[in-house]
Amino acid sequence: MRTLKVALLGCGVVGSDVARYLERHAADLTARIGAPVELAGIAVRQAGLPRPGVPEHLITTDADELVRRPDVDVVIEVIGGIDRARDLITTAFAHGASVISANKALIAAEGAQLHAAAAAHGVDLSYEAAVAGAIPLLRPLRESLAGDRVRRVLGIVNGTTNFILDKMDSHGADYTQALKEATALGYAEADPTADVEGYDAAAKAAILAGFAFNTRVRLDEVHREGITAITAADIDNAKAVGCVIKLLAVCERGADGSSVTVRVHPAMIPSTHPLASVRGAYNAVFVEAEAAGQLMFYGPGAGGAPTASAVLGDLVAVCRNKLAGVAGPGEAAYNRLTVSPMADVVTRCHLSLDVTDQPGALAEVATAFARHGVSIETFAQRRRDGGFALAMSTHHTTDAALSAAMSELRNLDHVHGVTSIIRVEGT
Repeated sequence: MRTLKVALLGCGVVGSDVARYLERHAADLTARIGAPVELAGIAVRQAGLPRPGVPEHLITTDADELVRRPDVDVVIEVIGGIDRARDLITTAFAHGASVISANKALIAAEGAQLHAAAAAHGVDLSYEAAVAGAIPLLRPLRESLAGDRVRRVLGIVNGTTNFILDKMDSHGADYTQALKEATALGYAEADPTADVEGYDAAAKAAILAGFAFNTRVRLDEVHREGITAITAADIDNAKAVGCVIKLLAVCERGADGSSVTVRVHPAMIPSTHPLASVRGAYNAVFVEAEAAGQLMFYGPGAGGAPTASAVLGDLVAVCRNKLAGVAGPGEAAYNRLTVSPMADVVTRCHLSLDVTDQPGALAEVATAFARHGVSIETFAQRRRDGGFALAMSTHHTTDAALSAAMSELRNLDHVHGVTSIIRVEGT
């Protein structure tokens, strides 16, 4: 049995755990693969830093030389970013190495090109770790549900935002307090923009939609909203109607089967929905399929050890293919489905308005909704200094109609302001 050689690009939180677990589980990996596997080198930007449990003699700052080595069978990429990671991956392909990546931003942006390059060189590209950490998700969508038709994927795929919203809901914290705690615990980066503005979740949603519907979804086709505008009042309004607020990735097949919608935004979901009980930094994805019905995948969605678990799962599959002299399944994008814009999405929303205490105020609001074909399902009001606070939930209608109604409401004389608009899902 020849020993399979693995090159590791990156040795941060995830990379360090990959290196440690690869050595710790060497005997099990050998049994599962059918041949020994060992690290050939670990590329880092800065040598000399303390990396407990990581073999120092394998550290190198020359990533280009490492991926060109003829004895490297598999390259694991956990450096993140786009341009540098793409160049190293395509170089690895050209030198006969398969690649495992946890880089959701790169896969969402350039997955089609990378799959084409892998296919051209007869090697594998795997990235289970790019979405939802340790949760087995992409492989079940691609393989276990291959004989079914997925209708909808609804998921919490960003642990940072789920931690923040959970703190706001369970402890009464405001957004700033919850973000500060998330940063102190290491759930949020020093610059949390990618998480709190929904960029991270949008990249994962694009990948999920591709696997669920066997079609290509570009990152710029994903509607994206973050959680920075969510207030303690929004959390209280959700509780008042038996809901919680989550940042959701929603991927849906159109009724006619020829289109999909992919979106990321905060949403109210009923407290009885399985996703409502997902706490802290955990992830969960709810899948609705024609034959299988409703399935939920739950677990830690980030962190060194959980992500390393997904990476090593891919490593077993890729190494087995190497020994067999074959490449595994490539990109399954045989459907050419249209990605519909957010304006065409049919949804519900919960909104809060401040209006004057004047005759005709409510009639003016109701007329604005009616003019755009938006029907009100529930309505509540309470007195506030100088007027009323109105809380309303709409029936299902297009997002374009809701947006048009909101635009008109903001310009009405009797409306002081539209203080909150949050979509409703899971009903």
